[in-house]
Amino acid sequence: MQAEETSATSLGTRPTHHGRDVFFIEGEGFVGRSEGTFDQESEKAPSARRTAAVAEAEAAEVPPFRFSRLGPVGQRLDRDSRVKVARAMTADDRGDGVIPAGFTYLGQFVDHDLTFDATTVALGDNVSPADLLQGRSPTLDLDSLYGAGPGDPVSARFYDDDGRHLKKGTTTEVGTDVARVGFDVPRVGTSTSPRKANIPDLRNDENLAVAQHHAAFIRFHNRVVNTLPNSVPVSDRFRKARQLVVLHYQWMLRTDYLTRICDKEVVEDVFRHGRKVFEVGADPFSMPTMPVEFSVAAFRLGHSMVRDAYDWNARFPDNQGSLDLLFTFSRTSGNLGGNPTLPSNWIADFRRLYRFSEIDHDELKPPAPVNNAKRIDTKLVDPLARLRAGSFGGTQSQEGTIDANLAFRNLTRATMVKLGSGQQLADLLIGKGVAVTKLTRAQIRDGAGGVGLGSLTDAERDEFLTHTPLWFYILREAELNNGRLAGVGARIVAETFNRAIEGSSFSIVRNKDFRPTLGEVDGRFRMADLLFFAFEGKKGQLAPLGD
Repeated sequence: MQAEETSATSLGTRPTHHGRDVFFIEGEGFVGRSEGTFDQESEKAPSARRTAAVAEAEAAEVPPFRFSRLGPVGQRLDRDSRVKVARAMTADDRGDGVIPAGFTYLGQFVDHDLTFDATTVALGDNVSPADLLQGRSPTLDLDSLYGAGPGDPVSARFYDDDGRHLKKGTTTEVGTDVARVGFDVPRVGTSTSPRKANIPDLRNDENLAVAQHHAAFIRFHNRVVNTLPNSVPVSDRFRKARQLVVLHYQWMLRTDYLTRICDKEVVEDVFRHGRKVFEVGADPFSMPTMPVEFSVAAFRLGHSMVRDAYDWNARFPDNQGSLDLLFTFSRTSGNLGGNPTLPSNWIADFRRLYRFSEIDHDELKPPAPVNNAKRIDTKLVDPLARLRAGSFGGTQSQEGTIDANLAFRNLTRATMVKLGSGQQLADLLIGKGVAVTKLTRAQIRDGAGGVGLGSLTDAERDEFLTHTPLWFYILREAELNNGRLAGVGARIVAETFNRAIEGSSFSIVRNKDFRPTLGEVDGRFRMADLLFFAFEGKKGQLAPLGD
């Protein structure tokens, strides 16, 4: 997750940063703030609705990204309580969890795939309204990597002239660290000033960690193209490669990513026996919606996983890769350190982000222990109390204020859309026959080594424990479950992923006979397998700067 705000696409075709403030919810229309300060609308308008004129104008511009609501609307948490809880959540550091840190930024990459707005790269004359609507729906097709494909006149710029390979980026030489092809995202232009990324989703250049993951997925696709059998016709090589890439990606998410962040039993139940709450019985070929409970609460779990510093590579070991520097060496939030492309001394050492010993490659152990993500719980690292304006589309004047506190922004956004409380969602799941144990007031109050609620007044605390914000509730569940989502959080995440995969163009949910073939072990394809394949199993590519 994500070192900055996780959100869905913008309302129109305009590029946006994270931090969506307005949502089009099926059956409700546009919900959220309309103008003014970040949370002004939530304080002054009981319905938090857009005006009819604004909603009509935006709907006419392009079919909106479709959200749905799983549960009932909830009560608003007052601003004073949000400020106090947010400051408490970002006040203290805590120990690491057990999940390798790379999964934090894989989660951010996945979020951008789920919420990619394909209409921003497919607005030619031949795009139908149905295609536009499909382009604004959540699936796991890697369209944030592929755009609308090489045949689309706008997306063609992401591809080599052969129309099969994705373009690669080249780093900038620094000292003895030479320029290297394929270790940065491709960038536009030839100037010596910092260049914008030439990728479908500029959110994937908001910090260095997610940008390096995007570059790795470019490698993965290109290697799949290169290893296709000669019997595949030239005209079909891109489609076949994308199919293989997407199906292996989905398999990795289902068997590796989800089972690390959620109770494995919940994931297995959903994928083997089906959904009980979200779009139950939907036509498998129809386009999914996205639950606002997932976007605004459950999948913001990754914010808790972010470290304030990383053992990044041989040039920046021992936690010298600070979170602030990871933002600096991007283009959307930073300036690449003043370089035209990523300087070579900032190339990621993926051995320090993932455990290759898990796929029986002990020779790829890093010189120091692998970075672990922070435990999923109710605490966030201190730098997330001071977001850069570029990471949430804010202004310089907001930096250093409560508006730049990520926990406050999450709690406020839930208030804007009147998100149901943790207790309301637990009751909903129980009513649908899901085996969920509802947290007690004492569990929500005390947790297990997480944030305390002592800054709240007695009345504020009573209200908070009765109507607990869903995001906080889900993090508290994980905190009480040794750092993995349980109960409400696990079910929302697993069912949303299941439906997003089911509705994708290529789908391991619909194609139940699919088994991965690109890993070294039959039936196994983890993120470490994906990287091992993409980088040809070579230490010199996974860690080009050495030990």
